[in-house]
Amino acid sequence: MHVHAVKGDAECRYWLYAERFDIVEDFEYRCTPRLRREARQIIFEHFDQIVAAWRDHFGGDRAQ
Repeated sequence: MHVHAVKGDAECRYWLYAERFDIVEDFEYRCTPRLRREARQIIFEHFDQIVAAWRDHFGGDRAQ
């Protein structure tokens, strides 16, 4: 399960690991360290909601 974060021309993608409440950055383009920290913070603040929405939409952890 993964999420994309976009702001202006900056973009990053994070894989979410619900079983261990963790994320791993997979990709970034033109992201400053500050933008990356902000994206991580937002993802962690809404982690349970993101996981639930992903599972409702895709039907599990393995859908991409």
